[in-house]
Amino acid sequence: MIWEMEMPRFYPLYLDVKGKKCVIVGGGKVAYRKACSLKEAGADVVVVCPEVCPEMSREKRLTLINESYDERFLDGALLVIAATDDDEVNKKVSTDAGKRNIIVNVVDYPELCSFIVPSTVNRGDLCISISTGGASPALAKSIREELEVVFGPEYGEYINLLTKMRNVALSEIKDDAKRRKILQRLAEKDILEIVKTKGIKEAEAKMREIIFE
Repeated sequence: MIWEMEMPRFYPLYLDVKGKKCVIVGGGKVAYRKACSLKEAGADVVVVCPEVCPEMSREKRLTLINESYDERFLDGALLVIAATDDDEVNKKVSTDAGKRNIIVNVVDYPELCSFIVPSTVNRGDLCISISTGGASPALAKSIREELEVVFGPEYGEYINLLTKMRNVALSEIKDDAKRRKILQRLAEKDILEIVKTKGIKEAEAKMREIIFE
């Protein structure tokens, strides 16, 4: 068993991993999900495990090292995630990462982590994170499922449109105060309601009307 330690308090942040080496120690389905989410964020993902699940073995975007864990595999890494069923390996990964000032996550053991991965709702560029600080992943999952109903797929379309129209406003409106007021107006709920009820083209037309009125 892994020893009990005082639970740390974590600082919420979003991390740019594009082009950075990120190491996954473990080859099961949890490790696979972690590897895929890092790859989707643009990381260079290295998976270290003697045997991996079928999904992992078929994933061409990952670098697979079919060996037992060794500290040398952390060379040059930005972060490491340990997702094995071996407590001793998990502890060693945490210790080795700490010595190298590499941020580390040990799945299901927040006391061995320097970062944790929250439960998330993703709608395009909108990302809502939910965390209980490792106290109850089940509760975080339950809250996430509730939020997935509240924040439907239309939010992804709306965020994409906001990005587009924000660029238009920045280009066309030179007065800072007026531009701030219009950008605030574009983010009000009635525009989202148009996206939901009438579609993205109607919403864009309304936003252009606001910008150029």
